[in-house]
Amino acid sequence: MGLINSTIRLTMLWSQKLDLEYKIQLITTAQMNLSQSVSDLMQVGTDYTDPDSPMAKMLQQRQARLQVLEKRLVQQMNQYKARLDMVTTEIESCTAMRDKNIQLAFKY
Repeated sequence: MGLINSTIRLTMLWSQKLDLEYKIQLITTAQMNLSQSVSDLMQVGTDYTDPDSPMAKMLQQRQARLQVLEKRLVQQMNQYKARLDMVTTEIESCTAMRDKNIQLAFKY
């Protein structure tokens, strides 16, 4: 019975690991797009030489919002990476337990 449980547990853990890796990949893509947006805003912002103009102030506000969003993405990625490390450790533990159960079950 332990062999079946550990196999089911491993399947569930692998599913979680793949899900976390996918989420990390999505965040990485979002960060690249966000960096491009910030870069575009910075380039447009240099066209307005008067820092007190309404357009320049609006661009600065947008840049600030994008930077806040970037910080949130970094925090979310760090959380996903921490969870990924925990799942990876659990996979290693579960694999060792499954291997032990196999040795005990088929020992002659």
